[in-house]
Amino acid sequence: MSEADETLIETRFLRLVKRGRWEFVQRANASGVVCLFPLTRDYRVILVEQFRPPVNAPVIEFPAGLAGDIAGQEDEQLETAALRELEEETGYTAGRISSLGSTVSSAGLSDEAVQFFLALDLEQVSEGGGDESENITVHSVPFAEIEDWLNAAEARGCLLDARIYAGLYFLSKHVPATS
Repeated sequence: MSEADETLIETRFLRLVKRGRWEFVQRANASGVVCLFPLTRDYRVILVEQFRPPVNAPVIEFPAGLAGDIAGQEDEQLETAALRELEEETGYTAGRISSLGSTVSSAGLSDEAVQFFLALDLEQVSEGGGDESENITVHSVPFAEIEDWLNAAEARGCLLDARIYAGLYFLSKHVPATS
């Protein structure tokens, strides 16, 4: 926060800040946000589905999470957080991971920036599903079928996270045209 920022309210997870005439939200419990675009060696996209109370619906997303949100690990590096979130949520580890840059998620609402990572050469080491507070379903979808699969997910009532489209753009560069 800058000196001109005024904290209007702070909870365990969020902070409402006023800067001049603007009011916006900050994360109170994390140093960063990460999102991974995972692709298996046989060109399957790994997605997660979880119920999100703010939108009162299940949401299809790429694995994502917070950096620095664990007590004693406040200085956690973004890549470390990305690898941790990938394994926690999906049960996969990545043989290769590379940073793709960052983007803001909702610039009129929050100062949150999300760091994107490409995760390749995946190996499944557990079932995933998140921690005890999460109820995550892991989906492994052939890249060639992703559009139809996402349409079917929407038809059954799921919402699609906007990062799906960015992720599919990046993943498309790593999939042969015939896949």
